[in-house]
Amino acid sequence: MINEMNNAEKMDEMPVERPQGSNTGITMKKWSKIRGENSWTMFKVIAEFVDGFEVLNNIGPCVSIFGSARTKPGTYYYEQAVKIASLFAQEGYGVITGGGPGIMEAGNKGAWMKNGESVGLNIDLPFEQHHNPFIAASHNLKHRYFFVRKVMFVKYAQAFVVMPGGFGTLDELFEVITLVQTKKITKVPIVLVGKEYWEGLMKWIVEIMLERHHNISPEDMNLFHLTDDPEEAVRIVNEFYSGEKQDKLTPNYEL
Repeated sequence: MINEMNNAEKMDEMPVERPQGSNTGITMKKWSKIRGENSWTMFKVIAEFVDGFEVLNNIGPCVSIFGSARTKPGTYYYEQAVKIASLFAQEGYGVITGGGPGIMEAGNKGAWMKNGESVGLNIDLPFEQHHNPFIAASHNLKHRYFFVRKVMFVKYAQAFVVMPGGFGTLDELFEVITLVQTKKITKVPIVLVGKEYWEGLMKWIVEIMLERHHNISPEDMNLFHLTDDPEEAVRIVNEFYSGEKQDKLTPNYEL
């Protein structure tokens, strides 16, 4: 029996042989152009990380707010984002957004109105993105690379508020859920605001991802909360950090 087990382990370690003649007639693709600056790009990446760490390390615990750049001032979700950010600023949290218009502007505005820390993580884009006026110059970071920007969103946030948005918002939402699910960051509150906006997606996640295809676990549905109430969004975060946790606020993950 032991020999059989050892043989099975050896088989698992052996590479799978290709079928005979599997390469016949294949011409491998080649780059039409290789950018000479690829290696030097690392210095640009490092510079962005350094700038972000230098600023955000000195601000303290924050809440990251995600949402659409297309949401207009005066609309329902814009005003909801202003109120939510104001409430978190009153609780002593800094507010991090993407620094642009729409929900991002609303989040920065809400923190600004309460004299809170208002951070903008801007990104160079061909449309939509320009920084809003509710960010102090020292807190207005400019990014070339999405992946560096995402690190800044996640590393310093003790909670995430996700307002209605497009593909970028969904990207940010599912990245954070995945990081918590896989324990790459410690568990933090994730609050989706806008039941009429998110309920269709939640239904699809439950009926298709979970129940039909079993691609997530039932307990994964506990990784986030859904609400329409700004006060409840803040209450969820405060309750999460009640007791001993309130004295253990630390940046997410070590690099």
